[in-house]
Amino acid sequence: MKIAFLGPHASFTQLAAAQLFPDEELLPQASILDCFKAIESGEVVKAVVPLENSIEGTVSMTLDYLYKTPSVKIEAEAVMPIAHHLMIHPDNSIENIERIYSHPQALAQSFHFLDTHYKEIPKQDFSSTAAAAKFVSENKETAIAAVANQFAANLYGLKIINRNIQDFEQNHTRFIIISKQQGTYQNNKLETLGEKAGMLITLPEDHPGGLHQVLSVFAWRKMNLSKIESRTLKTGLGNYFFFINVEGPWEEVLHGNALKELESINANVDFLGNYKEFLLES
Repeated sequence: MKIAFLGPHASFTQLAAAQLFPDEELLPQASILDCFKAIESGEVVKAVVPLENSIEGTVSMTLDYLYKTPSVKIEAEAVMPIAHHLMIHPDNSIENIERIYSHPQALAQSFHFLDTHYKEIPKQDFSSTAAAAKFVSENKETAIAAVANQFAANLYGLKIINRNIQDFEQNHTRFIIISKQQGTYQNNKLETLGEKAGMLITLPEDHPGGLHQVLSVFAWRKMNLSKIESRTLKTGLGNYFFFINVEGPWEEVLHGNALKELESINANVDFLGNYKEFLLES
């Protein structure tokens, strides 16, 4: 079975995908959009993409493409601790470094460390942490560094000069397995953290109390919402859709009736599935 992941090789997403699908063929993709396209085209059966980081928040691009591709659902979530390291080509010295490259979220997650110890060195966004490490390995004649993981350092032969530079110890990223199926992924080898339902909701025609009307559907049923986040529809100011997680196993009567009530008040609901959340190793 072919599984897409946000590449390149040695990215944090590959580390997650390798634990979730240790015996499957993993295919790196250049972007989150490419992961969605690979599923839609049938090139792969499933894909692993980042959804949220505990420091920097939701990966907005993932939410946007979940909304834009209603055929794609969520099969599972997985949480992985994240450790960032500063690395250089072994032929270079940190005293000569002229620029530091990494994914914008990795740079943001390591902002205070980099600002304290390498304040004068320019930071530049790269497509991923692994791509930044690869770039450093291929340009030893240029004094540059990358913020990436241990796997990337090993794969590209880089020297780590500062370990665990993330600003907060509790740095975790949540990944999702996406496919055209709902909540079918199972893995007895990984610790299960819980179960939840995911849905994208577009509010009925704008009117006072519209959001309250939607949330009351869950409130009076005592359904706990572990996440509610708004994203712009990109159709004008004030137009949003909402990503909502409901905690707990699926109950056909309770949850099913809630969806029916949402539809009865003209809210558009894209049910992403009921799925488990797993814990991965760093």
